Amino acid sequence: MAMIDEPLYPIAVLIDELKNEDIQLRLNSIRKLSTIARALGEERTRKELIPFLSENNDDDDEVLLAMAEELGVFIPYVGGVEYANVLLPPLETLCIVEETCVRDKAVESLCRVGAQMREQDLVEFFIPMLKRLAAGEWFTARVSSCGLFHIAYPSAPEALKTELRTIYSQLCQDDMPMVRRSAATNLGKFAATIEAPHLKVDIMPMFNDLTQDDQDSVRLLAVEGCAALGKLLEPQDCAAHILPVIVSFSQDKSWRVRYMVANQLYELCEAVGPEPTRSDLVPAYVRLLRDNEAEVRIAAAGKVTKFCRILNSELAIQNILPCVKELSTDSSQHVRSALASVIMGMAPILGKDATIEQLLPIFLSLLKDEFPDVRLNIISKLDQVNQVIGIDLLSQSLLPAIVELAEDRHWRVRLAIIEYIPLLASQLGVGFFDDKLGALCMQWLKDKVYSIRDAAANNVKRLAEEFGPEWALQHIVPQVLDMINNPHYLYRMTILQAISLLAPVMGAEITCSNLLPVVINASKDRVPNIKFNVAKVLQSLIPIVDQSVVEKSIRPCLVELSEDPDVDVRFFATQALQSSDQLTMMSS
Repeated sequence: MAMIDEPLYPIAVLIDELKNEDIQLRLNSIRKLSTIARALGEERTRKELIPFLSENNDDDDEVLLAMAEELGVFIPYVGGVEYANVLLPPLETLCIVEETCVRDKAVESLCRVGAQMREQDLVEFFIPMLKRLAAGEWFTARVSSCGLFHIAYPSAPEALKTELRTIYSQLCQDDMPMVRRSAATNLGKFAATIEAPHLKVDIMPMFNDLTQDDQDSVRLLAVEGCAALGKLLEPQDCAAHILPVIVSFSQDKSWRVRYMVANQLYELCEAVGPEPTRSDLVPAYVRLLRDNEAEVRIAAAGKVTKFCRILNSELAIQNILPCVKELSTDSSQHVRSALASVIMGMAPILGKDATIEQLLPIFLSLLKDEFPDVRLNIISKLDQVNQVIGIDLLSQSLLPAIVELAEDRHWRVRLAIIEYIPLLASQLGVGFFDDKLGALCMQWLKDKVYSIRDAAANNVKRLAEEFGPEWALQHIVPQVLDMINNPHYLYRMTILQAISLLAPVMGAEITCSNLLPVVINASKDRVPNIKFNVAKVLQSLIPIVDQSVVEKSIRPCLVELSEDPDVDVRFFATQALQSSDQLTMMSS
């Protein structure tokens, strides 16, 4: 190919590949747009590549999505912000396609490009494009236009601003529910760019229209607008305009709208402030906690602690606690689970007395729930209660339940308890732990489920770290080592794992005198899996013990294992010997 034709080559490849039947080739060429643009140079990109892309809109959705994404970061390739307007036509075309994800990506890219454009270019190119989309015959164009107003509005001259507000108002009353939904979704963003005097005069009527829409999908999106607008209005205006809407939404005939209110409640409370929350939103929240739809109760129950933080403890005890008691015996396990995940956080809010009298019985009933998730959620947050009521009361009331859960038939519950034991141990102290929980920790090492045995071995190590090597030597090591004679090889393997975890915590002396002999003895086991695990454990012990012990005890054992009939045993024994040799060379 002649030198003069060379710059044409990339665009020729792109055109060829974009027309190829293979979607992967088309996708690849779109993803290489930036490379092709660099090869073409800024001027040819503006004059050839961008017009070509504008025409090429009838294609697979995946290709169009990639194109919409690429164009959002294309400003440097067309010559910088002064030429950014050339990117608007292809993106405008993509805003009209039927596939939602392509339109959303095109709107996102337009926002990115518009945010960098110069003010005069916004007025000359961006706003006319926005008006074309908003007046589009096909509803997809009008849907896309709603997401662009917040970019265009700040740069518009006064007359155009008035026009843009009027256009948005028309979109809020569009015949198509999809357009009204998009207007409701983007109202908060648009309102944030509007001057305070126009907020009440222009935006609030639009908001009121959306809150009374006959489609519940539009109303539930307006709920999010409540929080966004509430933050923009003065407190007294917020109480006058937003609060009645929230109260009305909390009684909406559609459960989806009520669910949205329950889900957004904390943000809505923040918007209206503490006083209106206490007087008007408490009754609304109580209604949601007692809603006849389980999904609404789940959302409301999950916010109970956050909501109580806004109230004083008296109001919480008087109004919210009765509902919490009802929810703890709710017919839906998901409601109980949502409650269990947050109820512990109420203890610091209510204070010691109310926690002991009112909350503790609820905790206990949830700890005995028939569904594991409910029990798990309570266990994982026990420390929050401990800080309020103290360890004595906690241990008296909750320990029997914990012991019961330690033997739960669902292994995930047992696993959660094991992971919680070191924290419990540090809170209860050595004496209490020895009496009540020590035996459980040993029992888990012989569990039928591998994950439990694995967690139990780690638990033994964490307890040794918590209470120190002397305590571990007295209370843990003898019981662990006794289990090495268990008839089942899987349990013997767990003990080897526990030894390898304990050794670094116990130190060289205890490892040599107590742990190493047991490991070396296990090398005579008849099961190959045990023997190659012995080789692994010995390898992990080499850095811990003295070199003389390695030469005298560990190496002879590994040499013997390296001649074992089993290929895996030989492999791991040889690997351990090589590791030993490397350490010897490094230390000499």
